[in-house]
Amino acid sequence: MERRREGRPASVDLTLRNSAQLALWHLAARIAAWLRPRAGVPMREPAERAPCGISVVIPSRNGRELLAAQLPGIARELTGPSEVIVVDNGSSDGTDGWLSAQWPALQVEVSAEPLSFAAAVNRGIRRARYAHVCLLNNDMLLEPGFFAALGSAFDQVPGLFCATAQIRFPAGVRREETGKAVMAQTGPDDFPLRCDEPIAGEDLTWVLYGSGGCSLYDAGMLRALGGMDEAYAPAYVEDLDAGYRAWQRGWPTVFVAGALVEHRHRATTSRYYTEAQLKEILETNYLRFLARAVADGRLFRELWAQAIGRLRRRRDGALRHAARIALAGAAWQRGPYSERHILALTCGAVAVFPGGDAAAAPLVTFAERLETPAAEVLARHCEVVRVRRGNDRAMEAAVEWTERRWRGRNKWAGSAPSRVPRLPEGC
Repeated sequence: MERRREGRPASVDLTLRNSAQLALWHLAARIAAWLRPRAGVPMREPAERAPCGISVVIPSRNGRELLAAQLPGIARELTGPSEVIVVDNGSSDGTDGWLSAQWPALQVEVSAEPLSFAAAVNRGIRRARYAHVCLLNNDMLLEPGFFAALGSAFDQVPGLFCATAQIRFPAGVRREETGKAVMAQTGPDDFPLRCDEPIAGEDLTWVLYGSGGCSLYDAGMLRALGGMDEAYAPAYVEDLDAGYRAWQRGWPTVFVAGALVEHRHRATTSRYYTEAQLKEILETNYLRFLARAVADGRLFRELWAQAIGRLRRRRDGALRHAARIALAGAAWQRGPYSERHILALTCGAVAVFPGGDAAAAPLVTFAERLETPAAEVLARHCEVVRVRRGNDRAMEAAVEWTERRWRGRNKWAGSAPSRVPRLPEGC
């Protein structure tokens, strides 16, 4: 028997070896997809806006050393009305007493027992007093201008739900996340979500969701969604769920290139779960997201079939949970915006570049490659949106959401954005 490492459960085999059993779980998952219950709940509107300012919520489990490295940067970057709420989540390292002694101005919400990520941050969200809530993992180190850059996005994008930061990793560590989250696969057996590398000059590109570890949210909108869904335990995919449900209501999320963090990846979760267990948690919660959040029935069945087919090919243990998850359904209601257009806009085929003429119209254009437009093109427009050629649905969505972004703004009179099949010669 493998010796159990301190703080971890024993290693277990999370793959499905028996082909007959694999086929049975796959068939059950396919049938369950057609039986998924529909339990619509009316969508709540945001409450009256709270006072201007930022409430920072940090869940932390035995993260005293991580907080010691992180909090000075937060104190440096926060200006104006603000508060920091640390949710001491089942810690045994004296975090509560240390915070009281070293950071007496902070608010501390203590849970004697460890909570899931969603349950922990929801405690902080309920205590938050200001109009914007920043969710930060305790293993994120802020770079200068972090809060200013995220806050600026809310001034530039009407109806914004979430502004998410660019994630970097320490020198010598492979960059597993960037913050530019899209629903796309490099290959059919890859996980259906990935982080693309930002393009030079890119900013305020629409993304599917903001990382729950380094994003700024409109507090009223977040509360109207019910906060983070606590069905996603112990962690992962709750931020995808919130971002997707916000998009269904017409509340977008954008990637903010100038808000930078350094991520000490999985500094907390890796203490309590093996790598194999973390992978199964991720896959299981992705299935839960499809069943709980995707309201378009046909789209759900397409995404579900892709997901369970991939799990079957990979003999992934998460497949054993699929039928039960589908039959549990969720409390959701179809929003006013096309989910297919939302996924097209956030599939990695669209990139946004700020222009140089604040009085000019934006340009939405097809391009063979998503790369930085020529300087003369940027100079002639307030914004240039490039869409990878061949993705007509992404173009339709980009035009629609560009119009929404700029309609009624002083920078632009409100006529339709320029739309051309390709950039001029030399662009």
